[in-house]
Amino acid sequence: MDEKLKKLQKIIDESNNIVFFGGAGVSTESNIPDFRSADGIFHMSYHYPPEQVVSYSFYMKYPEEFYRFYKSKMMVLDALPNPAHLKLAQLERAGKLKAVITQNIDGLHQKAGSKNVLELHGSIWRNYCMDCNAFYEAKKVKEATGIPTCFCGGMIKPDVVLYQEGLNPTIIEQTIAAIRGADTLIIGGTSLAVYPAAGFIDYFRGNALVVINKSHMERSVQADLNIAAPIGEVLFSVAI
Repeated sequence: MDEKLKKLQKIIDESNNIVFFGGAGVSTESNIPDFRSADGIFHMSYHYPPEQVVSYSFYMKYPEEFYRFYKSKMMVLDALPNPAHLKLAQLERAGKLKAVITQNIDGLHQKAGSKNVLELHGSIWRNYCMDCNAFYEAKKVKEATGIPTCFCGGMIKPDVVLYQEGLNPTIIEQTIAAIRGADTLIIGGTSLAVYPAAGFIDYFRGNALVVINKSHMERSVQADLNIAAPIGEVLFSVAI
């Protein structure tokens, strides 16, 4: 492990345009459960399969059941950034890191101080009325009884990408441009199981590809450096 950490440090020292691509594993050290690990959300028992609950069709047909699950399992408003989030923000301030591309919806990268964050799957912190598009803060949605409803009577929807919904085209363009322009791509805390997000890494043409993930990944990646350890512990060791 010491040799791998030394190699990671060398890669970062020699890089000037790092892009980080992360998933749920980045936030597990902030006590936010991931989806696919042994103790993740998709392995918990519910009346409906969790993957079905977080689909657009389920949201529209059973909004109260959706919100019961969403508010209790996905809206973690008091979570704090962990060493991974904090180190990435430091790398950005140092001019090394140019973008954070995240599949997470928890907003912890922004809480840590990162500025250029591309949220592929949206954010729990933004919520809009489906009828009049009025904006609502997360606290309003979290504390609502039953289905959160707008003053106009419309149903409030979180600005998160549910199954059966497409990604934001602008975010896709920015993500591809960032990865194409990177000299180093660090993939961390993701099983690369969710598409189209996982496919964006194929646009990388830089010098070094680093994978930091403590569990099995769904797709193989020809990385220059693989570190099988918690990402917070690994990034904490990086000197800037």
